[in-house]
Amino acid sequence: ADSSAADNAICEYFEPKPRQEQACLIPCPQDCVVTEFTPWTTCSKTCGLGLQNRVRSIVAPPLFGGLPCPNLTEFQTCAPRACEGREMVFSLKVGGWSECKLPSLPPPPTSSAAPSRTARQARRRKGKERKGNRDPEMRELIKSKRNRNKLNRLEDELWNMEIGYQSRQVVCVHRNGSTVSLSQCPHWSLPETFQSCLMTKDCVVSEWSVWGSCSKTCSDPSVPQGTRSRSRQLIRLPTGGGSECPQLEESQACEPEGDGVPPCATYAWRTTEWNECRVDALLSQQDRRRGNQTGLCGGGVQSREVYCFQANAELLSYIYNNKDKQASKPVDVQLCKGTTLSTTQLCHIPCPVECEVSPWGAWGPCTFENCDERVVKKGVKFRRRTITNYPTGGEGNCPHLVEVIPCDDPSCFSWQLVKLEECIPEEDMDCGEGTQTPQVRCIKSEGTEVEKEMCVDEVYPSSVPCVVPCPKDCALSLWTEWSTCSQTCSSKTAEGKQMRTRAILAYNAGEGGSSCPNTSTLQEVRNCNEHPCIVYHWQTGPWGQCVEDTTTSINSSSSAEKSTCTVGVQTRKVICVKVNVGQVPPKKCPEAPRPESVRPCLLPCKRDCIVTPFSEWTECPTSCETGTNAQKNKQFRYRMIIQMSANGGQECPDVLYEEKECATPSVCPGYRWKTHKWRKCQLVPWSIRRDSKGAQENCGAGVQTRAISCRQLDGTVADVVQCLKFASSMPVMSQPCQLLCRDDCQLSNWSKFSPCTSDCVGVRTRRRALVGKSKKKDKCKNGQMFPLSETQYCPCDKYNAQPVGNWSDCILPEGRVESAVGMKVQGDVKECGQGYRYQAMVCYDQDNKLVETSRCNSHGYIEEACIVPCPSDCKLSEWSNWSRCSKSCGSGVKVRSKWLREKPYNGGRPCPKLDHLNQVYEVVPCVSDCSQYIWVAEPWSVWKVSNVDLKENCGEGVQTRRVRCMLNTVDGPTDAVEDYLCDPEEMPQGTRESRLPCPEDCVLSDWSPWTPCDLPCSGRGDRERTAFALRLPKEGEDCPVSMQTEPCLLNRNCFHYSYNITDWSTCQLSASAVCGIGLKTRMLDCVRSDGKSVDLKYCEEVSQTHFSVLCLNSSGKMWRRRTVVEASQGDGRPCPSQMEQWKPCPVRPCYRWQYGPWSECRVEEVVCGVGLRFRNLSCFVSDGSGDGKSSIAEEELCAGLEQAVDGDKNIILEETCTLPCPGDCYLMEWSDWSPCQSVCVKGQRLDFTPVQVRSRAVIAQEPENIAQCPDQEWQSWPFGECYEYQWMGSPQLIWCQRSDGINVTGGCHPVLLPGTDQSCDPPCDKPQTFCSEEGVCMCEEGYTEVLTAKGMLEQCTPIPVLEIPTAGDKKSDVKTSRAINPTLPTTVQPGRVGRTWYLQPFGPDGKLKTWVYGVAAGVFVLLVFIVSMIYLACKKPKKPQRRQNNNRLKPLTLAYDGDVDM
Repeated sequence: ADSSAADNAICEYFEPKPRQEQACLIPCPQDCVVTEFTPWTTCSKTCGLGLQNRVRSIVAPPLFGGLPCPNLTEFQTCAPRACEGREMVFSLKVGGWSECKLPSLPPPPTSSAAPSRTARQARRRKGKERKGNRDPEMRELIKSKRNRNKLNRLEDELWNMEIGYQSRQVVCVHRNGSTVSLSQCPHWSLPETFQSCLMTKDCVVSEWSVWGSCSKTCSDPSVPQGTRSRSRQLIRLPTGGGSECPQLEESQACEPEGDGVPPCATYAWRTTEWNECRVDALLSQQDRRRGNQTGLCGGGVQSREVYCFQANAELLSYIYNNKDKQASKPVDVQLCKGTTLSTTQLCHIPCPVECEVSPWGAWGPCTFENCDERVVKKGVKFRRRTITNYPTGGEGNCPHLVEVIPCDDPSCFSWQLVKLEECIPEEDMDCGEGTQTPQVRCIKSEGTEVEKEMCVDEVYPSSVPCVVPCPKDCALSLWTEWSTCSQTCSSKTAEGKQMRTRAILAYNAGEGGSSCPNTSTLQEVRNCNEHPCIVYHWQTGPWGQCVEDTTTSINSSSSAEKSTCTVGVQTRKVICVKVNVGQVPPKKCPEAPRPESVRPCLLPCKRDCIVTPFSEWTECPTSCETGTNAQKNKQFRYRMIIQMSANGGQECPDVLYEEKECATPSVCPGYRWKTHKWRKCQLVPWSIRRDSKGAQENCGAGVQTRAISCRQLDGTVADVVQCLKFASSMPVMSQPCQLLCRDDCQLSNWSKFSPCTSDCVGVRTRRRALVGKSKKKDKCKNGQMFPLSETQYCPCDKYNAQPVGNWSDCILPEGRVESAVGMKVQGDVKECGQGYRYQAMVCYDQDNKLVETSRCNSHGYIEEACIVPCPSDCKLSEWSNWSRCSKSCGSGVKVRSKWLREKPYNGGRPCPKLDHLNQVYEVVPCVSDCSQYIWVAEPWSVWKVSNVDLKENCGEGVQTRRVRCMLNTVDGPTDAVEDYLCDPEEMPQGTRESRLPCPEDCVLSDWSPWTPCDLPCSGRGDRERTAFALRLPKEGEDCPVSMQTEPCLLNRNCFHYSYNITDWSTCQLSASAVCGIGLKTRMLDCVRSDGKSVDLKYCEEVSQTHFSVLCLNSSGKMWRRRTVVEASQGDGRPCPSQMEQWKPCPVRPCYRWQYGPWSECRVEEVVCGVGLRFRNLSCFVSDGSGDGKSSIAEEELCAGLEQAVDGDKNIILEETCTLPCPGDCYLMEWSDWSPCQSVCVKGQRLDFTPVQVRSRAVIAQEPENIAQCPDQEWQSWPFGECYEYQWMGSPQLIWCQRSDGINVTGGCHPVLLPGTDQSCDPPCDKPQTFCSEEGVCMCEEGYTEVLTAKGMLEQCTPIPVLEIPTAGDKKSDVKTSRAINPTLPTTVQPGRVGRTWYLQPFGPDGKLKTWVYGVAAGVFVLLVFIVSMIYLACKKPKKPQRRQNNNRLKPLTLAYDGDVDM
């Protein structure tokens, strides 16, 4: 802890000891790599002994101590022919111009000298004033001339230009490079050694001004920073190539400072209210329902508009206290950041619920309309039905629920027969005639029981006569119940009838007993429903609109403001209708069930339209902006509707968008340079050049200057800084000039070109002429030096248009766009139909140059009509009718189906899942009333006795009856239906076999129903049924047993009952809905314990229950892109797949300034020395594709571009150069930069700086001057890219090639040279291995060997990622050594640098060492011994062989001759 040294074991207890060695890699030396030699140059002399040169360049410099670069130049002598006469050995050599300097100042003038210029001007002005006063116009003219002369002189410090002179040396040199006297070069005229020049002056600027105010005037860290700027003044412009002016303005980010900085305005998104829900937007174009949208309901889409507003406008208005409260005024949408709010959402229009009513109930008894007021003696019968599904809008949309029939003898209370007591014979007799006492109760007309005192006014039912048969009498069954009435009412053609029957149970005895009646008397018929078929009911019309009722009012408040909503009334028409006749007087219908014709209603509150204030007027464009059109010269403002008016509220304004013409802007402040006259050509002072040979005092080359000024577009003088910022490049202020001497040639200016006779094929010319004495001079008549005419082809205006590129996507016409918010109007956006596709056009002139497409009378595109196919939805048939419920009792299912008519295509709405028949089904649960269908049995037939006893008429017999399945209604069974609709288990017997009682036998009635079993069914209870004696037997005999019992057994005659709930049905939509909220249903069923569905009355609750849940049922390119706002759901139509479209960009010519090639170095009138070379700045045109193809164009096409080449505004059109003298040895121009070269090992870049390199080689012209040649040069530039080198060719011709295809010298590994002995056994087939010169497999640079236990090379491992093997790793033995310094001398073999093996089987000569042979022999003997021992141990002992076996082997024995090869 105190940092003192401790034992290593202590530290190793806490953590392992850090490694002290690790593998590393020091790159091996890399030699210089050069290209191949160029071909030999021509001989440096046309006669005599000269030199030829060939050169090469460097592509990779030497690194890490590699071999230096070889000579880049090779020489060889050449002698084309012997020279005739004396060989030229002297040359006139011109040196470079010196720096520009001012001539020495003359001595100051004495008093007798000429007065100064200022004094002369003052004297001249005073003399003119003596001559008299001039008129004002003359004075103004003189004043303007003086100002113009002042501008022409520009003696201001800003334009301070001084003219100096330069000098150079002209020497005569020998071809061996030595300088000799000028007299040795007499055959050349000496060039000028002095010239005028502009003194070099740098740009001078003032100090920076203080920082201006910050453009950001509020505080909010989330708002971007503002900027502030400062400037400095221009004191002097650069002249004579002086340093350019630095930046005159600079800016920096800033935040406002101080305590009173107000907060920044914040902006947020706000929305208008949702507009009405529309279902038709979800329908396909082909859907027929789009034409009639009144009945559509269900799921739809509604939209709203989103705009940007200033969120904290109220706060800022309070702070500044000078703004109105306009928090909701829309502002530019670009001020709001973040995701915009959604503009569409799904909505739902409730589908109308249809009214459903129950079947009619039975007609009630004849009663008074009002039992409390029995004024009218006429009565009525009522029948009613109830509403089972309440409709939208209330009961008024349901049909009438009560019908009445007039009747006679009405009563409000009546006696109802419950049952008749047993027949009691008279006078205490056991048989014979008797009476049955009725058991009754008093009921109201509605059927409810009341106190018997209420029926005192009604006739009490009397006793019914009956007969108890004696033993010898005929025995008859009891009367059946009266059948249902055959008619609900009576008319002239139809009367209601009821029938009841009884049967003969036993015949009478022959003597003394009453005989059986005729068959006709076994049936009774009576009239029923004798009231006429005249049915009345009240009929209602629809409710009218809610109108204001001024008697009452209530107050309601909304979120915006309180408004008064009044209670109104609704009325409807109520009439009395006679069925099948029409409207009748109201007195025909009873007053009690008359519906109401007036009801109160709540008038909806008036809602006024709410709009935002108008936005600010958009800014008007300034005339400085280019490309302004009439549309942009208008400004507009708009406002948004936040809430639509409703219920008679204030309507929305008609004007939501206003625009007006922009005011005519003032003239934009434009600036231009104005050039003034060139001043007099200024020569080098005569005192300096008078000693020059051939110099003349008043002629020669000089420099002239001119003044320039900055003007506004209206001509007024402006600051020069404005022109430097806004005008084009500054014109030149100086140029070389020439004052002609008497011996010089003088020419007139060029004339205009002659007119063209025809375009494209004719020529035009222009001329000039010699002037004065030049006409007589021979040198001026040289047409090559002084051409007097120029000829050029006439301009050609033939243009050719050609298509280029591929066709674009098919683009549909744009929808109408609202200028206010830039959003497309709903319904105008099309996804299919006719559109256009485009192909770009290019226009070429007759020289195949690219020109503007307008010259080809084209707007840049070829248009072609195209079709975007409309999506076609899956088309299904209409729903079939619902099938009948699968069960006639309890819950079942009913099915309907659709079949496929047309499959979807082009992205239409997909089909639902179809079955193999291309059908889709819809299954819903249903329930059938178990009493809907009942078995109806007719009376038993007469007995058919099998063993007829004619005397007794009794014995075994058969009775039959007809049993039918009939539809059961409230009025009883009506129509016969198929038998399968009734429960087969409950079907009554159609035949029965029994014994017909003989006379004087006991006759029993039919068995009563079984009594119910006690629940639960435990198996211990019994049930019973009984019968009673209709005819007693004769004396001495008894009646048979009149009671039967049986045990109650589960699922045989005793059952448990439970409710069962069905599964949910599919989602059911209204027929008018496309999607949206539907209804799922499930049924409540009563199921018996044996699985049979029975009537709900058997379960504890008798009501049928419907459950419903809400469910959602959803049946060079220009690019533009869109995104999915609302993805499809369920079976909704998928979004279009095309999320982006492209259109070719119009091909416009790209103009740019580009240098031409440098001219040859020109030295005036001499052979060698320092001269000048020139290049032109030309206008080039291209198509902008980047393929490098361009051609020269007219310079006026680039007139609007800034003169800059590749962003460099410093245009250099001439530079000094050196023309070597004959015999000089000189350096060539720099070669191009080589491709970037990285330091790599087998493609793995190391962390060293990559380089580019260029070089310049030496050129020699005289063999004796080679020793005087300068050293070759090369430069490197940091950069990087990996290259590989490999040998190419055949054994006869081998070269080294770089991976980019360039043939080089150096870079390829010498060990890998083809043709070297690489016989390694086994071959080196492992990755990163090669065969060394010694025939040993080695690893390449950057890898180390991994050996097996036998010393064989197993693999090569990269050194940088080498890991020290663990002690337990027995597989391999990794041998490495530390990297050595590559700069130190070493004798290690190539390919084996810095690596040693512990066991080396090969000697220095590459042969196997002796101990290797000894080890191999020992191993072989050991293997032979082991194999022999294994063979002897496993060999079986030989069995004794019989003789015949030996005989069989004898031929083989004789054939074997003992040869070892056998």
